Amino acid sequence: MEKKNKVKEEKKIILIIEDDEVLLRALYVFFHDSDYTIASATDGETAIDMTKRLKPDIVLLDLLLPKMDGFRYLELVRSMPEFKDLPIIVLSNLGDKADIDRAKNLGANDYFIKANVDLEKLSEAIKEILK
Repeated sequence: MEKKNKVKEEKKIILIIEDDEVLLRALYVFFHDSDYTIASATDGETAIDMTKRLKPDIVLLDLLLPKMDGFRYLELVRSMPEFKDLPIIVLSNLGDKADIDRAKNLGANDYFIKANVDLEKLSEAIKEILK
């Protein structure tokens, strides 16, 4: 007897790597209501472990993190063959062109500055990447 295919599609997993509790909570609420499964890490070392364990569909990454910064996270994740194509969107207060260029050169797919972020535009960028 064959097993029936699941009728309901599995939710996409967003891993939010953010150490600001207020922003983390706001992002969690915003995206949880958008039918995503949300996981979070508040430092870079935990983020690496969670990335390996959960294999998220997309990552929202802060750059200024305790234990390991977001730049190092990008370097490590992009060095792992299974995550070379993992979509990563940086969400940071670092707005200098040098920081933006560095993150993109390390493999960030997109870059949003926290102070200017419009959650609807961020949501659209995520939907576009996850198509």
